[in-house]
Amino acid sequence: MKKIIPVLLFLYNAILLQSQNISGALSQSQNQKISLEAFNGFKTYQISSTSTDVNGSFILRYSKNDYGLAYLISVENKPFFVILSGEDIEIKGEALGLTETLKTTKGSENIAFARYASEHPRREQALSAWKYLEKIYIYDTLFSIQRNSKTAIEQEMQRITREDEDFIKSLDPKTYVAWYLPTRRMVSDVSTIAQYRTEEISATIAAFRNLDYSDSRLYRSGLLRDAVESHFWLLENCGKPLDSVFAEMKVSIDAMMSKLSKDEKKFNEITDYLFDLLERHSLFQASEYLALKVLNEVSCTIDNDLAKQLETYRAMKKGNIASDIFFEGDLLNVSVNAKAPKKLSDLKCKHTLIVFGAGWCQKCTEELPKIAGLYTKWKQKGIEVLYISLDDKKDVFKDVASKFPFLSYCDYKKWSSPVANQYFVFGTPTMFLLDSKREILLRPNSVQQMDAWVDWFLKD
Repeated sequence: MKKIIPVLLFLYNAILLQSQNISGALSQSQNQKISLEAFNGFKTYQISSTSTDVNGSFILRYSKNDYGLAYLISVENKPFFVILSGEDIEIKGEALGLTETLKTTKGSENIAFARYASEHPRREQALSAWKYLEKIYIYDTLFSIQRNSKTAIEQEMQRITREDEDFIKSLDPKTYVAWYLPTRRMVSDVSTIAQYRTEEISATIAAFRNLDYSDSRLYRSGLLRDAVESHFWLLENCGKPLDSVFAEMKVSIDAMMSKLSKDEKKFNEITDYLFDLLERHSLFQASEYLALKVLNEVSCTIDNDLAKQLETYRAMKKGNIASDIFFEGDLLNVSVNAKAPKKLSDLKCKHTLIVFGAGWCQKCTEELPKIAGLYTKWKQKGIEVLYISLDDKKDVFKDVASKFPFLSYCDYKKWSSPVANQYFVFGTPTMFLLDSKREILLRPNSVQQMDAWVDWFLKD
């Protein structure tokens, strides 16, 4: 035992030597818990926590493995961001929630970070104001004759831009802060560029495409989600026709995937998030392109759940022929004047909207009543609706189906249902619009989209 204790002390001291301190003095935060949390992809994790003493002082430690952006948070629940780059950090002020009182007094990267975080938004605000005035002095005849004023405005805008760039250039390019600040600026300026500095859109899109989404600095920066969303938001709102937007999105997807394929974990995580983002924004051409590209990627193994989700686009894409459905379970709401069909192909209609849902699906309880409300309109235009329930209890299925006028089918096998597997259904509600030959015409993301298709393509 006596031999073990020195070894343990040696290991403990070695760990301390490899760690760095974040110390603080918060005059109005006595005896409060403070946590240090960091980013890891789309998630966060806690590095350490402590409590301030009676004077509001505290010390937290982090290691070289926690490299990246992190934040301190206390009972006020307002984060104070810090850069973990291997340096000791010291903060002074009243409380973490009173950010205007806080000052970083130790840690060169964090001092630069705090200064830029204070100055850059003010520069952006001034630039937007000057940009507004510039347009007035160009297009308003009352002011356009004032050439000296126009020149002064241009010079001031150039000075502000140059001052911001000079600050970034003054930083050691090997430091984390030198990478983080321009990346953060690019992400945060997207909405301003789209509205007021449209001449910068092309360059900003190019910068997003050059961004390495597998870069560990990005993964640990807290910017990953914003970078993906801002990239595709700017493409969606760049002012180009929709066909051109989808073409641009394909280029961006190619650029992202070329780098992500080097890292299997990040490839799966970021692809999954991007696919969900495109689906939520009803950007189906882009999500289909992403799905097919990922499925054809040979350098990475795709997670099973993600592969099943993406396979829907390959097997059930527009133009494919959907499998026939044999009604081997219960079929409800058959017209009293019609013979019960034995399979999907027995339905005599121009179009069939197949809706997969379940009694336990919250979204289905919102969408199915909307379909019921539009059913008469759609029926008159030659559209039949077939609701396929993924419930496993007969009473639940009948209770749900009895409320609607359209055909409803259930084999009580839930996700093991042959129909769900044939149609590659991984979530509810899922819809497919088929023609009389079972060719897939549309994969509606909502009842509104389906109704818009009816109004456009089935005009009287």
